[in-house]
Amino acid sequence: MPIWTITAFGWGAGRFNLLGDQAQQVLGRFAFTFAMPSLLFLTMAKSRPGELAQPGVAVFALSLLAVFGAGLIASRRLFRRKKAEQAIGAMAASYVNSANLGIPVAVHVLHDTSFIVAAALFQMLFITPLILVLIELDVRRGAGRRWLRMLQLPVRNPVVGASAAGVAVAALGLRLPDEVTSPLTILGGGAVPAALFALGLSLTARAAADPGERAERSLLVALKIAVQPLLAYALGRWAFGLGGHELFAVVLCAGLPTAQNAFIFASEYRLDIELPRDTVLLSTLLSMASLSLIAVLLG
Repeated sequence: MPIWTITAFGWGAGRFNLLGDQAQQVLGRFAFTFAMPSLLFLTMAKSRPGELAQPGVAVFALSLLAVFGAGLIASRRLFRRKKAEQAIGAMAASYVNSANLGIPVAVHVLHDTSFIVAAALFQMLFITPLILVLIELDVRRGAGRRWLRMLQLPVRNPVVGASAAGVAVAALGLRLPDEVTSPLTILGGGAVPAALFALGLSLTARAAADPGERAERSLLVALKIAVQPLLAYALGRWAFGLGGHELFAVVLCAGLPTAQNAFIFASEYRLDIELPRDTVLLSTLLSMASLSLIAVLLG
């Protein structure tokens, strides 16, 4: 309910032009440059990188990578997207909403947040840099010294840089003073509402999709909501021998809808925002039923 309410507020602000024509772009950039990095830094600083070394995380990672690859192939072969938008399409098909939806689900359904934090850690350490590198290789294709730019990505990109810094703090076992964490906590608290509000603002500019666009959205949503949790179940049960609560946690997390990060990344790099925006909305709506079904069958 909070997710849809904040998105609806953003839609209302855009519908009645309460914040001006540039509001969606400015708010999305604020989320990408300041709020989201603050949230990710604090989250990673409190994480335990060693939690990645468990079978459940391996299952989650394999299912995500398989669906990510399927999304890349579909975007390239079926829908002829350019390379940067192929990365966004693959992200929309596989990258789970582990923060503002995953943590509440873990608390109220799994009664334990350890697995969702480990899943978020995997996404931020491995999948986010992969996505941003794929985007950079396309949008910067005319620039020289390309590989030097890739090595500089943690410095130039606030999302990657903040996540890497947070992991370093966690690995070193550092305890940050309140003077450092307090302003970051306030900024990080704006990440989810800013991203959702920007998402709502973008809905007012929605154009009618042609049959090809509808097919693309339907395929990405099906990959996210149906294929990824089913693949996680098959791998977990028959390849890794998981069962009980551990299998339930893996499948539930794999079945989470697309994170709004896909929309924010597309907005930041001035790519097509309609595809990730619609995938986020549709997958979130359908996940209300699919996550409930997973809980009934495996919980």
